[in-house]
Amino acid sequence: MPPLNQRSPITPQIVCKVAIITSLSAAFWLSGCTSASNNSPSASSATSSAQQPDLRDKKVILTTFTVLADMVRNVAKDQAIVESLTKPGAEVHGYEPTPSDLARAQEADLILDNGLGLERWAERFYGSVSDVPHVTVSTGIQPLEITEGGYRNQPNPHAWMSPRNALVYVENIRKALVEIDPVNEAAYNANAQAYSQQIQAIDQKLQTSLSQLPDHRRYMVTCEGAFTYLIQDYNLKEIYLWPINSDQEGTPQQIRQAIDKVKANQVPIVFCESTVNAEAQKQVAREGGAKFGGIFYVDSLTDASGDAPTYIELLEYNVDTLIKGLQGG
Repeated sequence: MPPLNQRSPITPQIVCKVAIITSLSAAFWLSGCTSASNNSPSASSATSSAQQPDLRDKKVILTTFTVLADMVRNVAKDQAIVESLTKPGAEVHGYEPTPSDLARAQEADLILDNGLGLERWAERFYGSVSDVPHVTVSTGIQPLEITEGGYRNQPNPHAWMSPRNALVYVENIRKALVEIDPVNEAAYNANAQAYSQQIQAIDQKLQTSLSQLPDHRRYMVTCEGAFTYLIQDYNLKEIYLWPINSDQEGTPQQIRQAIDKVKANQVPIVFCESTVNAEAQKQVAREGGAKFGGIFYVDSLTDASGDAPTYIELLEYNVDTLIKGLQGG
């Protein structure tokens, strides 16, 4: 497990000290209120003391985005506390960590990231966090390069969008948790095995459903080129508007190129992603003679009320949407 840079900048230390002082002040104030309103303060103190050791015994794992956090939770279960830097619905590519993020990172036992250039801000972030190990969970996956645009020859970071790659993520997560918490190795091993079986079932569903499609229905047309790994694994073809989500999306040239490709290949359906505006892709559908088949979830989960509050549900939703669209449903 590679160590972080051994620098200790002023900013995160200040944040941590302020947070600690604020917390102590709040605790002192609440203690005074409790004493004034409760004739048995010792009972409250006993309850608090009984709860604290359990939390302190658990490792704190911080991940860079929500999809990864959910994967880690499925391997860790109740054995660790898992948090994500980004919130549901947030775009991870251009995320800007806050001072509170740095404070959270300093308190973590382990930080897990995707790598492959997904977290463009990672180098600066890790340079501001000392003495906390971090692991890249895409390690072992053969990167696929982006072949066009401003990201040409850079790795496509969306390896988790293929269930087969997700199994590599799960194994890397398992090994990382066992490394920092060997006492709970048996639980991590069992959880990882059960979780992998769920992912393998989705892999089999995709393989079976897509195997009989004719050539003109094997095109996966999306806004972001986030499905390259999935397309390779299931013998599909790819058309997208832009390779990586950015501030400049859906230029006239990008839209025109997509329209021309959809027309030339008689593609019947196109899709977009939840974290970007789908209007450009709806224009592609109108002018390319295709239908708009809905959205996929890629860079973020939803909250509990949405379609993809977990990674397994994200995969299932995407797979069902894709199969329904490509099969003409």
